[in-house]
Amino acid sequence: MNTALREAFREQAGYCEGLDSPFMGRLMHLLAKNWPEDTKLADKLAAWVGDIGPMADSLPLRVAGGLHALRLMGKDPGLEATYPPGTASDDQLWHSVESALRLHDAFLCDWVNHAPQTNEVRRSAALIAGAHVLASRFPLPFQVSELGASGGLNLMFDQFHLDANGTHFGPVTSNVSLSPDWIGPVPHSANLSVTDRRGVDLNPLDAHAPQDALRLLAYLWPDQDERIARTRAAIALQDAELDQADAIDWLEHRLDAKDGQLHLIYHTIAWQYFPTEVQAHGTAMIEAAGARATEQAPLAWLRMEADGDAPGARFSLRYWPGDITVELGRVDFHGRWIDWQGPTTLT
Repeated sequence: MNTALREAFREQAGYCEGLDSPFMGRLMHLLAKNWPEDTKLADKLAAWVGDIGPMADSLPLRVAGGLHALRLMGKDPGLEATYPPGTASDDQLWHSVESALRLHDAFLCDWVNHAPQTNEVRRSAALIAGAHVLASRFPLPFQVSELGASGGLNLMFDQFHLDANGTHFGPVTSNVSLSPDWIGPVPHSANLSVTDRRGVDLNPLDAHAPQDALRLLAYLWPDQDERIARTRAAIALQDAELDQADAIDWLEHRLDAKDGQLHLIYHTIAWQYFPTEVQAHGTAMIEAAGARATEQAPLAWLRMEADGDAPGARFSLRYWPGDITVELGRVDFHGRWIDWQGPTTLT
């Protein structure tokens, strides 16, 4: 019995239930209870080297993503019949899942080689608000650089519409509309213009390539149709450039200041996965660039990252000249809510 894997499934169940996915909670509990030990996938996961849990290699999400991919491709009628919006019992659901695990063993063995990748588009609500606060201080065109950009969907944040308690940001006609539960004051809307956008990832996904789009969609949760629809709409908008590289090595070549332009560096639930020494090097490099910043070539760093506190992730802004840090608040990991604790404008 793979005790560690079963425990990882149970732990992941709790996270899924806490993020409004009762179906994923059911699925994880069923996998923990009934995991078959006699498949090549089971052998592969039993021999896995490293931390298999939700905060590391995320084997439970890799398995679930592979099953969802099969359903999205229409490769398994049993999954199509028992996945949402169906009303299958636990016995019926498990029968279809176990059948898929056996029938598609080779596919799933290949699928789990790749780490989960998503673009949680709702995180852009925080990016939009943070960028407008920044634009109130620096009325300049933005150059944006996203670290850990995956498919680059959140590089298009300025083209999404945000409704924050009745205050509107971005084009109201956008097919990507965000309306998180908003706590606290709402930032003032400013004139925001992005003229240069580029992202980096160790494994960037081409959102317009069918297999890469499948990977983005498969890691969304099957009972969250709104997330899936929103992601499809964001894929249709994506036209930003992406590079495959180490994020900090890549960033070094984008830190030359350009007069008349603000350089905004940002990441959402990505920095925490960088090795400690890489974080230290990246911080030192950004700080050195910040020391060279001017009013006509400012530098800003927006961070949405887990910090061990609850709920949600810390959202903060650091900008130069002046090396000023502003705590903006906390954001749900899936962008369902924003607790804004920062200023509504910068002066």
